[in-house]
Amino acid sequence: MDRSNILTLVAFSSYKDEIGQIRNDETYTVVPCKVNSVTRSEWAIGGQQGLNPEYQCVIFQGDYNGEKECILEGTRYSIYRTYMARNDDLELYLTEKVGATYGDEN
Repeated sequence: MDRSNILTLVAFSSYKDEIGQIRNDETYTVVPCKVNSVTRSEWAIGGQQGLNPEYQCVIFQGDYNGEKECILEGTRYSIYRTYMARNDDLELYLTEKVGATYGDEN
């Protein structure tokens, strides 16, 4: 399978610093992927749920650890659905990220 694109999976963790304040960190994992457009039916179903489905990314299922966000071509997306396909492929369904995340300090 052609996995010529790069997807950055974003994981979040929280910890207390030395003075007891909660700090949030992001960890990035870069994985190869194949990028597809979502199907018409996926777009319609997502729209009914208030989402704007944009892409389907296919990655090796062993690369995924339950991340809820990713970065594709410089844009941050939410992973709103996953589907285990055949041959150890995992389909991630992406919608553009709206709102603040741990990394947004502005």
